[in-house]
Amino acid sequence: LQVPRAPSQPAAGSESRRFANKHSKKALKASLTLGILLGMFFVAWLPFFVTNVTQAVCACVPASFFDVLTWLGYCNSTMNPIIYPLFMRDFKRAMGKYLPCCRRSGEPRPSVISLSMRNSNSGPRAATSLKNVL
Repeated sequence: LQVPRAPSQPAAGSESRRFANKHSKKALKASLTLGILLGMFFVAWLPFFVTNVTQAVCACVPASFFDVLTWLGYCNSTMNPIIYPLFMRDFKRAMGKYLPCCRRSGEPRPSVISLSMRNSNSGPRAATSLKNVL
C-alpha cells in the first residue's frame, strides 16, 4: 500500500537537503580552519614546552636552542594573520575594509568618526558638561 505524496513535499525535501549540504560545507570549512590553527599552535609551541620542562628537570638544554624554540613559538603569532584570510572570507573582507594595504581600488575609505562611532557601540550623544552632570 503506497500513500501518494503531495506536490510540495519533494520541493521542501530538496530545499532542506540543500540547506543541510550548505551547512555541512560551512561546518567542514570551520573545522578545517580550526584544525589548521590548532595544528600550527602545537607544532610551534609543543617543542618549547617540552624543552622547558626538560630544562627544569636536568638543566641540559643549550640556551641558543631554547631561544630558537622560543622564536618558533613567536612565529605562530605571525602565521595567524596569514591563515585567517586564507580560510575565512569574512576576515578577509574586514581586513580589506580597514587596512589600506588590503583595500581594493574603488572601495571608499571609512572615516575616523564612523570607526570610532562603530567601536563605541553607541550613537551620537548630546554634549555633556560638568555642570549638567552635577
